[in-house]
This record gives sequence, C-alpha cells and structure tokens, in this order.
Amino acid sequence: MAAFHEALFPLDVALGAVGGPERATEIVTTLTGREERNTRLKHSRRRWDAGYGVKSLAQLSAIVAFFEERRGRLHGFRWRDRLDHGSAAPGVALTPFDQVLGTGAAGKTGFALIKTYGGAHAPYARPIAKPVAGSVRVAVNGTEKVAGVDFALDATTGIVTFLAGHVPAVGASVTAGFQFDVPVRFDTDFLEVNLTAFEAGEIPRIPILEIRP
Repeated sequence: MAAFHEALFPLDVALGAVGGPERATEIVTTLTGREERNTRLKHSRRRWDAGYGVKSLAQLSAIVAFFEERRGRLHGFRWRDRLDHGSAAPGVALTPFDQVLGTGAAGKTGFALIKTYGGAHAPYARPIAKPVAGSVRVAVNGTEKVAGVDFALDATTGIVTFLAGHVPAVGASVTAGFQFDVPVRFDTDFLEVNLTAFEAGEIPRIPILEIRP
C-alpha cells in the first residue's frame, strides 16, 4: 500500500502555483428544459500546477529530488495552499474561536478539525487532516485550553483529543483555530525538464492533486 510522507512540497515553488477547488457536478436537462443537478463527490478536490513556480536551477533540482523520493504518483505529501491555509480569512490572525468543531457529548473525547465555508444557504464543512504542528489553538465554551495539558493533537490526522479530566461537558461548544496543509500527490509519473540556459530551467507542468490520506 502506498504511504503518505509527512513532507512539505517546497514552499518557494508552491507559492507560484495556479489552481484551486474542483467539483464534480452531473447535469441532466429534462424535456421541459429544466435541469436536474447532482454532485458525485461530497468534498471538493483541489488541483494545482506548480510548474509556474520553478524559476531557478536550484528549484528545478529540488523538485526533481522531491518527485523521485515520492516515486511520482506513488506517495502522498503535504502542500501549502497560499490562498487557503488557515482557519481565519487571509491576513487575519487566527484565534481559538475561528471554527466550530462540535459540542461535548457523553464519552466524547475526540474532535476532528474542520473548516466551514459559507453559512447563509448551504455551508460546506471541509475536513482538515493535516494541521501544522504547533499552530492549533482550542477553546471550550469560549475559554482557551492548553496543548499538552488539556488536549493533544494528532498532526497526521487532524484529531484533537481531550485528556482525562479535561473532557468538554455535554453541550459545551468546542472551537479551534489553526494553520493547515493539504494532502496531495503528483498527478503524473513524468516530469518534463527543460534546461533553457546554463543557470536556469523549467518544468512546464507539475500537476498536483488533492487526496484523502
């Protein structure tokens, strides 16, 4: 079975990537001209092309090494989305009250990190499986808790587990703020490297695809 490597794609290259979320919508037009629309995927799937971010020979060499260690499409890795990598809006400092994770229930000690988009009509709750270690802040009923004392975080799954004696009471609101990466893989087994000059080069396409680890 293919592994997931807790390795971050080179940030300087990722910052130059283009891409975003993709949905899978099926549309059928009826005899009356009305449309029936249905989605085939519960969650959006993000795609990027990182080829635009390669500007130097050093970056090119780093990407080839990263690609080889991942064995092309075989192993997943972490990707930092420059537009959307935090629980708060871009440019806004995160707080432990940014996102609602759920409410306390009898015997419930674990809460999965999520980020909710929208709210007026059909809010979308996105699972966050790859938080940035050290960035997660948690609060219960408006009071911030202490990592390692009140709760523990699994940075490989995005699960917050409250420790004995600190489990939220039934009905208590659990919130969190965090930075996160996206679990992805290469969407190609071939990198086309173009050495246009002695000290420069490019990789025209480096397709990156979000996965469920």
